[in-house]
Amino acid sequence: MSLIDVQDVWYSYGNEVMALNGVSLQIEPRETIALIGQNGGGKTTLAKQFNGLLKPTKGQVLVKGVATSKVPANKLALTVGYVFQNPSHQIFSSKVWDEVAFGPKNAGLAPQEIEARTEWAIDAVGLSGLEQTHPYDLDYGKMKLLTIASIMSIKPEVYCLDEPTTGQDHQGRKRVAELIRSLNDAGSTVVVITHDMKFVAEVVKRIVLVAEGKIVADGRTREIFEETDTLAGAQIRPPQITQLAHALAGLGVRQDLMTVREAADSILGMVHAGKGHSLGHA
Repeated sequence: MSLIDVQDVWYSYGNEVMALNGVSLQIEPRETIALIGQNGGGKTTLAKQFNGLLKPTKGQVLVKGVATSKVPANKLALTVGYVFQNPSHQIFSSKVWDEVAFGPKNAGLAPQEIEARTEWAIDAVGLSGLEQTHPYDLDYGKMKLLTIASIMSIKPEVYCLDEPTTGQDHQGRKRVAELIRSLNDAGSTVVVITHDMKFVAEVVKRIVLVAEGKIVADGRTREIFEETDTLAGAQIRPPQITQLAHALAGLGVRQDLMTVREAADSILGMVHAGKGHSLGHA
């Protein structure tokens, strides 16, 4: 049984055009997945089906075998935690500590467990020392990290992170990447909704490409970045390193490169193999 099973889901905002058109998708435990696509393509609408923030107009979504239509969203949030793109849509407390502690308190956990989880989550996102700070006194990047911490303290099985790298500097992006890896290593499933293809290449193992309310590609990250025509049709560009690799195809450079480290290793390998002369005269 899949952790999340989306079965022929259609969704309409009122009587307007369908935002999802017969989408089916299975998400397994311990996966890292990126939902990618242009704005208005349906990726956020799809993600919000996972924990009942939106209920299907037609079809059904099963979370651990139970239809989301039969479970209140606040209960589903204990299994599938959602971090909104805009922190102001999520933050409501006047102190960092209270914001992170709210989820465990609402779940009815013992005071000692609430304190332990809150302290752990705040430390994990790098906000230790700011527990008594008003969330709106933080910069945007730290506010995003706070919203992640407020979901981490619940310890859901699935994390849905909407544009987690927006507003992050280099250190913030690095911390978000490390958080996703550590959560995944600990057994959690992580779904990232993002336009940041460089981040996808560095962190995510599976891509689901959504366009015009449908899934147009679904597979391992490296394989999807090779589908240049499909990506172009959805107005998505692979990471710059992958684009560079494609441009150097005639020189024998690997076409499936995704990161700077992979590119460096590949080119150095070619040089050591005696192909550097061709690269030097490209």
